[in-house]
Amino acid sequence: MKPDFAAAMPNMIRHQGEWEGTYRHLDRDGALLDEHRMWTWCEFPDEGPFAYVQYNRLSWDDGRTATYEFGGVYRDDRLYWDTDRFSGYGWETAEGTLMLKLDRLDVPGAYYIEMINIAPDNQTRARTWQWFKDGRPWKRTLCDEWRVK
Repeated sequence: MKPDFAAAMPNMIRHQGEWEGTYRHLDRDGALLDEHRMWTWCEFPDEGPFAYVQYNRLSWDDGRTATYEFGGVYRDDRLYWDTDRFSGYGWETAEGTLMLKLDRLDVPGAYYIEMINIAPDNQTRARTWQWFKDGRPWKRTLCDEWRVK
């Protein structure tokens, strides 16, 4: 783990490991748009270009699946991402909440603000995404996850 990153974002480090959970996408009125299961592995490599690497496996009840892998670069007290699906940055608040602002490159005109809170016991976490499209609130994503290891 890179020391400057660990010093600037100590609560981010608490997310290291394997997580499983359920993601629910809701429209502005609260109607369910999509629900899927998520497996996530978060790591903080000592070597290489990335301060943070995340691996995801998504699965739906109808048999669909998707996998993603992406890394984040640390600079100026923030973590930056630039992938084929999104670009943006994350930071940590004084209270330990992780905040992300991500532009969705795969959805023109869309971005979301994500808030991630890990429980004091480090075993569960909640994530909330506030989506905007063309500058207007569009949908919300609620993520409930638990640590596998």
